Order: sequence, then structure tokens, then C-alpha cells
Amino acid sequence: MISPAARDALQGWLEHQKSLKGATQNTLTAYTGDVTEFLAFITGHKGEPQGLSALSQITIGDMRSWMANSRNTGVGPRSLARKLSAVKVFYRWLAAREGFEPTAVLLTRSPKFTQKLPRPLAVDAARDMIETVEMQSLEPWVAARDTAVVTLLWGCGLRISEALGLLGRDAPLPQVMRIVGKGGKERIVPVVDAARDAVSAYTKACPHILNDDGPLFRGVRGGALSPRAIQKAMAAARMQLGLPASATPHAMRHSFATHLLNAGGDLRTIQELLGHASLSTTQAYTAVDTARLLDVYEQAHPKAQIR
Repeated sequence: MISPAARDALQGWLEHQKSLKGATQNTLTAYTGDVTEFLAFITGHKGEPQGLSALSQITIGDMRSWMANSRNTGVGPRSLARKLSAVKVFYRWLAAREGFEPTAVLLTRSPKFTQKLPRPLAVDAARDMIETVEMQSLEPWVAARDTAVVTLLWGCGLRISEALGLLGRDAPLPQVMRIVGKGGKERIVPVVDAARDAVSAYTKACPHILNDDGPLFRGVRGGALSPRAIQKAMAAARMQLGLPASATPHAMRHSFATHLLNAGGDLRTIQELLGHASLSTTQAYTAVDTARLLDVYEQAHPKAQIR
């Protein structure tokens, strides 16, 4: 059981994250679960509900006990690192509001884990995916819809939530779109002809009225299209193509970044196109073969010109 004071503090922090930090609903849901779990453990660990004064006196030993308990219940290092990060963000806010030093919490080391790099599709595989997704529905307009969505993911580097967040007024697509991504961050995205053509084909075939303020992409019954529908279509397509399970909608976005970089695009530009706040995130999205890196080095680095 969590004390009322701790619960109120958690709610206040979540509202702060939403209104001032622009946290998405998915982030807020994860934060809620992670911090609630931590507070519940501390209650059991201490033997009684912890008020704000008690929470300000958490020790490194308490943190280690929580992490050990989490590992014993099957939480992997990656998930535990995420949970610890949420607890630290919460404690920074709580400490600033209540006027105490959150040293023990902030000094707790995150567990080490191997960073899983995204697996982009090869160019031919990405093209094949778009063509094969179209074959997954007997309804011509649904086939056109799925093709349009997947083309936007690869051609423009959109997140699936961003593609499905487009409204009726966004069609026909312009040559350049303003996309609002995570945390309300805006970016300008060029729209390739293939994406504009695919969306145009979908809007002409769609049997539902596409109101300006309604979703552009519709489900079979006319409501907003669920990401699950695109995931299922891609899952069926990748089975036909013999592609791995990593060939997901998000992999098309990874592929967009990698293919741009392989074609000579620079990381900073790709960072802007993807809407990443950090360049390190963009680097994790890209996969460039060693041969190309050596080629770029040989052509561009001053030392490489010295013979």
C-alpha cells in the first residue's frame, strides 16, 4: 500500500511531465507503473507506508534491495534500467519540490546490458515489403491503405503513430509536411512522390468520408485505423518474403534512416528528419557497413590523402 502523500506526489509529478515536459501517454503509463512498483516495494521493505519525509531518507541499501528484488522476480537488465531511470526522474522532481538531496537514488548505478541495435531492411527487402503488403487484403481500398501507410514509414521516416495521426485535411499530401512527434517536437519532412501517390490512390479508393478533422487512415468500419492492422499486414507479408520477425513497421523507419545514410546523407540532417532530440539516438537507428565508412574516410579525411 502506498501512502496518500506518496500517491499525491506521484500524481503531481505525472501532471508535471504531461503539461510541462510534453510526455506522451505511453510514457506516462510506463512512468506510472514503474514508480508505483518502486513505492510499493519500499512500503513492504520498510514495513509501513512511506510518507514524503521517509521517502527523502531512502538509502543506497534500499535501492540495492529494490533492484535485487526486481531481478529475482524476472525483470531483465534493460527493463530494470528503464525503471531506475523513471524513479530517478521522479526523485529529481520530488527533491526539488520538497527540498532534500536525492543522492542515494541518483547515485544508484544502472545495470549493464547489451544495446540491441535496430535491424533495418535492405533496400530490395523494403520495396518487396511494400509490394507484398498490398497483397494481404482482398479489399482494394484496404490494400491501397496499407500500402500508403507503409510507404510513409519508409519514404518519410514517420513513426507509425505519426502516420496514423494524419488528418483528412492533410490529403493530398504536400511536398513538405510539418509533423508533430514525441514530446510535441515539430519537424519538417519532405514527402517523396511515391508516398504522395500512394496516399492519393488510397483516398480515391476509400469508401468512407474523410472529414478534415477526422483521421486520414480508416479501419474497415470507418473508425481510426489501429496500428495493429498494419502490424498484422506486415507480419503476413514478411512470412511470405521469408523476412525475420524484426521486419516491423518501426523497422521501416530504421530503414529510412540507414538508406539515407548509405546514400550519403549526414547524421545531423537525418536527425532532424527523424525528430530525434539526441544525435546518439539517430546513430543507433542507422547501420552503415564498414566498407562504406572506410571509403568515406579515404575520400574525406586529410590524413588519408598523405602518401
